[in-house]
Amino acid sequence: MKIEQQKVGSVDVLTPSGPLVDHDASDFVKKLMERIGSSNPRIAIAMQDVPYMDSEAMEGLLTAADELGAHASLLNLVAVTSTCRETLELTGVADRLRFFQDVQDVAKSYL
Repeated sequence: MKIEQQKVGSVDVLTPSGPLVDHDASDFVKKLMERIGSSNPRIAIAMQDVPYMDSEAMEGLLTAADELGAHASLLNLVAVTSTCRETLELTGVADRLRFFQDVQDVAKSYL
């Protein structure tokens, strides 16, 4: 799995490519938690290239949301595919996340 990283304003953007399942999900969660460990974490995950995810990926998103909450921040997801959005909503995980259509909107939300 390929995971691109970039900075948009004050927001770290992670862009995984491919399904977040099995070993790829754990690799992604590890990289996400590394970013959360930085000072003043503001994170967005661009999900347009993630067709589906498994329970390990969802648990990782919940853990990340909890960690960010301890820093008075939120986990932001951008351009979530319909399958992933439906999975997150059906499992109740969506209630703990913020959703955006564009990375620029996430950056603006911190101004």
